[in-house]
Amino acid sequence: MGVGSLLDLFARARDHRNRLRGGRRSSRGLRRRLAGAAVAAALVAAGFVAVRDLRRGYWTTRGARVMRFTLKSRFVHRDLHEVLVLPPAGGRGRPLLVFLHGRGSPTDSNLSQPLFNALHDLGARAPVVFLPDGGDHSYWHDRGDGRWGTSVLREAIPAALARSHADRRRVAIGGISMGGFGALDLARLAPSRFCAVGAHSAALWFSGGETPGGAFDDVADFARHDLIKLASEGRAIYPPTWIDVGWDDPFARADTALANELGAHGAHVSFRLVNGGHSGWSHRMPRYLRWYATRLRHCE
Repeated sequence: MGVGSLLDLFARARDHRNRLRGGRRSSRGLRRRLAGAAVAAALVAAGFVAVRDLRRGYWTTRGARVMRFTLKSRFVHRDLHEVLVLPPAGGRGRPLLVFLHGRGSPTDSNLSQPLFNALHDLGARAPVVFLPDGGDHSYWHDRGDGRWGTSVLREAIPAALARSHADRRRVAIGGISMGGFGALDLARLAPSRFCAVGAHSAALWFSGGETPGGAFDDVADFARHDLIKLASEGRAIYPPTWIDVGWDDPFARADTALANELGAHGAHVSFRLVNGGHSGWSHRMPRYLRWYATRLRHCE
């Protein structure tokens, strides 16, 4: 047999061996996929996990119940897709935490495993958590395309209280980024409505020229909601307030300035600079919820 024939024979033998190995690998891979699917199906059937939840960043609600409803708003002239989280023992008589999402984020973007773990760990102190729909860039204030702030105060919160049977006398408000600005602005407009306000990496600016497109209608709209200026003039009255922001966050200077102005005018402010930039809120959620729960417990 010539060298060419031997090489051809070796090549055919190698191809046959590779096909066999590939078939065995494919069989093993198929068996693994089938086993994984069976486990996932069993977990779903047992109520431990859902594929959707994994995409959203949590795998178990730890006994809490997620309730979704649509609010047909007469103030923003659209359907708002709201989310309620009821603690494991239900919402009746519990305090209510209104928590506002950031710009470009979906209503349920703050559903996370740390949130559900914290609610579980708080036990009888756990509040109902309400996640309202603020659209893409409403910044939670009344403006040309809708009365977003009015909607939160006069439509969304009453609807959440009615569905959860939470205690209407014990309500706190907080939020992240755009939601942090919104929480501060709404608490300024209705300070007697809330027991506490939390602003986490709040989107704040020193002037209208610094704001991103779509945040405000115009210079006059920004001036009506210039929280730093209003605080410096003593025209911003707040319930107990938490403000935290990362050292490297682009809003660090403005958030620090607001905390200083509020403190200088006698407000009860807890201010924290934390490591990092404009992120990390999910992992800090247990700390936030403990603070809200304490303030709600002592609400007058």
